[in-house]
Amino acid sequence: MTENPPVLEARSISMSFGGVQVLDEVDLPIRPGEVHGLIGENGAGKSTLVKILAGVHQPKNGKIILGGEPVRIINPNAAIGMGIALIHQEPLTFPDLDVAENIFIGHQPMRGGIRRIDWRKMYAQSAEILGTLGVNLDPRAKVRGLSVADQQMVEMAGALSQNAKILLMDEPTAALTPNEVEDLFVIIRRLREQGSAIVFISHRLEEIFEISDRITVLRDGKWVGERFPKETTTEEIIHMMVGRPLSTLFDRGDNYKIGALVLEVEGLSRIRKFQDITLDVRAGEIVGLAGLVGAGRTDVARALFGVLDIDEGIVRIGGELVEIKEPSDALALGMVYTPEDRQHDGLLMPMSVSSNMTLAALEEVSNGYWLNQRVEHNHAQEYVDKLQITLRTLDQPIRELSGGNQQKAGWGKWLMVEPGIILLDEPTRGIDIGAKAEVHRLIGELAAQGMAILMISSELPEILAMSDRIIVMREGRITGQFTREEATAARIIAAATGQVLEDA
Repeated sequence: MTENPPVLEARSISMSFGGVQVLDEVDLPIRPGEVHGLIGENGAGKSTLVKILAGVHQPKNGKIILGGEPVRIINPNAAIGMGIALIHQEPLTFPDLDVAENIFIGHQPMRGGIRRIDWRKMYAQSAEILGTLGVNLDPRAKVRGLSVADQQMVEMAGALSQNAKILLMDEPTAALTPNEVEDLFVIIRRLREQGSAIVFISHRLEEIFEISDRITVLRDGKWVGERFPKETTTEEIIHMMVGRPLSTLFDRGDNYKIGALVLEVEGLSRIRKFQDITLDVRAGEIVGLAGLVGAGRTDVARALFGVLDIDEGIVRIGGELVEIKEPSDALALGMVYTPEDRQHDGLLMPMSVSSNMTLAALEEVSNGYWLNQRVEHNHAQEYVDKLQITLRTLDQPIRELSGGNQQKAGWGKWLMVEPGIILLDEPTRGIDIGAKAEVHRLIGELAAQGMAILMISSELPEILAMSDRIIVMREGRITGQFTREEATAARIIAAATGQVLEDA
């Protein structure tokens, strides 16, 4: 079958920032009526490449070919004039304007002969565009009250209002629920059928395989290869992304020993959250806590750390009965908790890396009431080295680090207090494959040092590969417990969904 020629093409694009090469002679052909998946680890150059195509950055070398002719895209306005629109991970909308005003911002229809907005025409055209997308939104509704998914629809409608035929979508599903992702995919498929050319960036491999017609892989700013989803496998794509096979990414290893009981929980309950939770974790052991979203796993971890009160139950640490009413009690007992939402609950994003990493150990880096910055930097640098955190300087805002490095910096904050128990809530949520491998390595090392780890994860491969035992929750109750040898994906899913699995 003859392929459509590219409508937009990046040829030998190179780019550097501050002397750091982020793209090195990368090619990307974008064809009409096709979704082109673009994947790679954090720092692979994906976002930089689409920003070049959208006029946000100017390449150091290379060419951009549009409709068979070389072009120079000097800014985003020039890009949209050429039919190229960038859809951001966080929608760029004006919350106090209504949907129609956002769709037509900067190019509102005017009344003939009078420089006044033709409101009736603008609302009618907005409704028509939204109907084309299959989106049920009121053009007069204020954007402030819309979900992130609906705001993305508004941004896409705005692109179509300017006749954009090439959509560059940079992590559009990062903040969406599974149902919202499916709704977005319906719209992407509709646009593809209408002849639009779409670049889709995601770190979620299952999404890339579901929505893409072809896949391009970048690694360390270089083009690695192009594959058709039906002719490749997840294992091959991961190998292309990180330069090593899948089996090395989810590997607990064999060099560990499980010791004495450290954490014991009996009959833990909180009304409308969870009931009769009984579990234990030993030194050097990783206990996986599996289940569907809303099963109550996070509430259990928060209760153990003193964030939530409990109604019933007892907790023992090291065989001693303890009472944990607030996080400071847990810390004093050697228990720490890394939350799922690190940006809102785990880190202070505007503050420096060193300030974040020493938050739980201020007494060690202070002279009375005064912070000793030299000591703070020394402590932070020690854990930056231990955790292999990639950064420019300890003084840079932590928000500038990649997701995986933010995660490791958040762990460094707790490791400074030398805990014996770590509660990990979705430790690899929102980070790419390569960063996951580093996090898994770190979890294994902490367990090998004798720490007791309770790990919440919604990723079955992660739970199965990293856990010594697996506990499954459903609707606030424990519905299954499996040893490493007993655990299978089918058994975990059955316990999480309330199904009866008949073993062959």
